Amino acid sequence: MILDVFRMNDKVAIVTGASRGIGRGAAIALAEAGADVVLAARRADVLEEAAREVRARGRRALVVPTDVTVDVDLDRLLARALEEFGRLDVLVNNAGGYPPRIAIALSNEEMLASYQFNVVSALHLSRIAAPHLARTRGAIVNISSAMSHCVDTGFVAYGAAKAALNHMTRLLAHEWAPRVRVNALAVGATMTDALEAFVGAGDLLDKMTAKTPMGRLATPEDIAASVLFLASPASSWITGKILEVDGGAPASTWPYPMPGGLEDIP
Repeated sequence: MILDVFRMNDKVAIVTGASRGIGRGAAIALAEAGADVVLAARRADVLEEAAREVRARGRRALVVPTDVTVDVDLDRLLARALEEFGRLDVLVNNAGGYPPRIAIALSNEEMLASYQFNVVSALHLSRIAAPHLARTRGAIVNISSAMSHCVDTGFVAYGAAKAALNHMTRLLAHEWAPRVRVNALAVGATMTDALEAFVGAGDLLDKMTAKTPMGRLATPEDIAASVLFLASPASSWITGKILEVDGGAPASTWPYPMPGGLEDIP
């Protein structure tokens, strides 16, 4: 049965940023497909809520409060996963992000912080997990962004970091094939709690929707389905690829135009 290749029976997955939004959706999707899930994020109480959803689907859930920008936290996350489950099949590097800031006002420290959050943390966890994933012929799924290839004002720190994550995905896939597959999702506008708080249900949401050919923003479940595909044997001949999951948007859907800061220069 072709559907069998989407099953994750008794596999073990680590998902970072798993308390809300895309990470939570991915953790639940992997559990529904049969995986046990290690959930990582900074807030233990919100992680426990997501863990209950995993357990409600008959799978085991391990909560490990983690700040992905702290190396020792990442080391502890992997150690706890192996201690609890004894194996690792999937790593979803979902934690990331950075607020909009125009380049002329962006400090070096802020640029470095964006790379630490979006790229270096994913590299560290991927590197220490790789030997364990190699034993199970496992997969890494990196959550990137459409802003890695689109342009808009205010996204130098975030977009450049996600572009680096994309090419790191290709390079790691080359180094680790055929033992570990590494792919990424370039995700478009997704109605997470954070975005919903910003756009609400008014004019900004309408503008973003109008720029999206599919006529709506993504849900976390839309992205989770693609995570499951890249994590499962269904994509066993795919590595080093960036899958664009963006509702067909050919350009940025950000609804809030920002001046670049050079308009008044004589």
